[in-house]
Amino acid sequence: MGMSLIPEPLDKQTFTPFGDVIETQNATEFSINEGTTTRFHDLAKVDTAADGGRPLISIFRGQPRPKPIPLRMMERHLIGSQAFMPLQNRPYLVVVAKAGDTVTPNDLHVFLAVGHQGVNYHRGVWHHPLLVLEPNSDFLIVDRGSAEMDLQEHWFSDDQEIFEIP
Repeated sequence: MGMSLIPEPLDKQTFTPFGDVIETQNATEFSINEGTTTRFHDLAKVDTAADGGRPLISIFRGQPRPKPIPLRMMERHLIGSQAFMPLQNRPYLVVVAKAGDTVTPNDLHVFLAVGHQGVNYHRGVWHHPLLVLEPNSDFLIVDRGSAEMDLQEHWFSDDQEIFEIP
């Protein structure tokens, strides 16, 4: 068995090397629609235009993994960003590593996101697939759509497997 990673709270400052935290706290806001709506403006840098891409909106429904959660692989998107916004007020885990040609278990950072926080992974940032803590957790996803697949996976060898314990 490998090492354990303990999640730290998700906040904008510590997450900056990996992407954007999507939340209303400290956001630029203004009133629209005749004063009936507050707009929290420009919360993430959506990056989809390279090589003829377009914004793609999906909903992912995640299921919890058995605990302790084995972290066997990481993935990244080299052409565009990928944003996850929870649709229910439920916490979830975010595992990331800085963009680079390789990723090792020592590069990983784990964050505990509260249910009102979303994340936008910048182009090339290594991240683990969705890690929800409650059944049937829905997320609105904004990423890059095109005929070309924008996904690269890295699988850790058996002697590198680590576990994250929430």
